[in-house]
Amino acid sequence: MKEVLLLNSDYEPLNVCHARRALSLILLGKAEMIESHELNIFTTRGALPAPSVVKMRYHVRRPLPQLRLSRHSVLARDGYTCMYCGIKGKDLTIDHVIPRWMGGPHRWDNLVACCRKCNLKKGDKTPQQARMKLRTVPKRPHFIPYISLPAYLKAKSKDQWSFYLPAFESFPLQELAS
Repeated sequence: MKEVLLLNSDYEPLNVCHARRALSLILLGKAEMIESHELNIFTTRGALPAPSVVKMRYHVRRPLPQLRLSRHSVLARDGYTCMYCGIKGKDLTIDHVIPRWMGGPHRWDNLVACCRKCNLKKGDKTPQQARMKLRTVPKRPHFIPYISLPAYLKAKSKDQWSFYLPAFESFPLQELAS
């Protein structure tokens, strides 16, 4: 089943859901289809266009989301790139720039994506002690996406969805889309 971007009535991204859920919202009259896939969904009553972007007909109130500090959020912030050697990939770990045993906090500004080779080389040392240099200074992202950061980056790479997602200038989306 295809994934569907679910928008609030004011076009604010709410969630990414499956086409089955989006279709049920449409059929119940709770949402309307904004964009569709080129594929159809076949039912007993015939073929229906598969939704790609769906907007709620009423406003869904929810609290302002918090950007959670998680492994996936740190990897997404760093573009799935090792912050020491620059290698890209999904097989990355999280490294504390200042090790925990030296009093390094478990915060955005002390965590970076790191490949296994660089993590072994650095060990329990600071980058200066290991003679390694960070490519960028880690910091907390200055934005809060309404959907999770990995889901936002995945959604931003889809052409039909990118128009409905907010752009954040402090975030290198061009690098992450590849």
